[in-house]
Amino acid sequence: MASASPPPGPSEPAPPPTPPMPPTPPVPPTPSVPLSALLARTDLGLTRLAGPTDGDVHWAHASELADPLPYLLGGELLLTAGVHVPPEAGAGYFDAYVERIVAAGGAALGFGVAPVHDTVPAALVAACEARGLPLLEVPRRTTFSAVARAVGELVARARLAELRRVAEAQRSLASAASRPDPVPSVLRQLAGALGGLAVLLGPDGTVGAAAGREPGLRARAALAELARVVRSAGPGGAPPGACAAAPGPSSATDTVDGTHLTVYALGSGTGYALGLATARREPGDHTIASAASVLLALLTAERGGGPDDTARSAALVRLLLGAAPRDVAELVGGDRWTLVHGCPDGGLPDAAAAAALGAALGSELVDPAGGAEGLVRVLVPADRPVERLAGWTLGVSAVVGPEGWPAADAQAARALGRARATRAALVRHGSGGRITDLVPRREAEEHARALLAPIAGTPALPRTLRAWLSLHGSWDRTAVALSVHRNTVRQRIARCAALLEADLDDPDVRMELWFALRRLPD
Repeated sequence: MASASPPPGPSEPAPPPTPPMPPTPPVPPTPSVPLSALLARTDLGLTRLAGPTDGDVHWAHASELADPLPYLLGGELLLTAGVHVPPEAGAGYFDAYVERIVAAGGAALGFGVAPVHDTVPAALVAACEARGLPLLEVPRRTTFSAVARAVGELVARARLAELRRVAEAQRSLASAASRPDPVPSVLRQLAGALGGLAVLLGPDGTVGAAAGREPGLRARAALAELARVVRSAGPGGAPPGACAAAPGPSSATDTVDGTHLTVYALGSGTGYALGLATARREPGDHTIASAASVLLALLTAERGGGPDDTARSAALVRLLLGAAPRDVAELVGGDRWTLVHGCPDGGLPDAAAAAALGAALGSELVDPAGGAEGLVRVLVPADRPVERLAGWTLGVSAVVGPEGWPAADAQAARALGRARATRAALVRHGSGGRITDLVPRREAEEHARALLAPIAGTPALPRTLRAWLSLHGSWDRTAVALSVHRNTVRQRIARCAALLEADLDDPDVRMELWFALRRLPD
């Protein structure tokens, strides 16, 4: 401290007054620049004379005040030419000067050796070394404006890198939320982006899902306590010591054994919380975590009983009581629809995965059909495009009206089977062959029924023949599309050839059968 320095001599000017020290200023909101990056700039020629080299600078500020503290925000590289230093200044003056810079949260001190001083005062070097304040010598050829400009350029680059990192993380989180396992996927992406632990805590404090590196026992216990605090805040807001997260959920932070802890309450009154434990905090972390908390809040939210739910319930009741689909279509949102069949790339979908698929497709009309094939069906309004989704294989029907829903179901099923067989992410049902449009539909259907009559009594035979022809006679792909063994496919195709008395190796025969199968009602 300044009081420990030798008292000033008779001719030494008194050091600047030392009023009570204010609290340490908060970390500035701007990105930081490593001090080493400034020292590496050969065009500046800066030299470190004292203090550590691992500090961070947020901006540069020039001042010749003997007491700059009232005018500093914290995080500055303070630049001075020593104009304020009296000729007879000794250790006491410099001790008090450096003490005030440290109290203001200054990141470093840059001392210009011109035009007032030829060298940096030794007492200033000693004071900075004693208090851990980096001291840089600014050579004669380097102006303070050049130093400030260099800091601004580096801060701008850091800000751009931060924005890119946040944007990439948000894209990854949004993609993860549409996967078959949305909650674990979001937590994995978040843990990777922040380099720590991301955990979903249930209303009773139990761990619902987690990803990333586990912290120590004390940090884990503190994380659970923070979750209890934010849950107790309720809908009215955060408790004392917590800050508002954007948008919506409250949050609370703590640091235990060098581990930074943050907990976000997911929504109002749900009881779920997102817990984070990281070894460091970087610019953009809060923005990334807030985006993840909003996604998790949507994924864990329970459905309410609003007007849309009432309309859908009414539509279901009317269908059960015998109403025609066209009479209830308006209640569920339109008169033109696309039916999508989806299955996850690995495992069977649960309710959360089915809801995530519906959300990604923009529809709440979801049927988690399940079964051995792990199928999810989504009825999507025709004005919402259906695109590929990571982690899902999709079959898409043609656009139909309510009367066409059963046909669309068959179309989407065949498209999904073809997608699985060809390992495509998405296959759409075709709009029909143009050559067949030259034949009147009724005549074409009568011809198809007559031609395929020998195999019509066994539904598996025309279904297998259609899949086999659509997949160019591939036994393996047809087996995958129909979820049967390849030997079963061979037996069925041989049975079709025998009953139809047709040579299925003949391309003309194949073409005629294909047109006939296309004309049969779905």
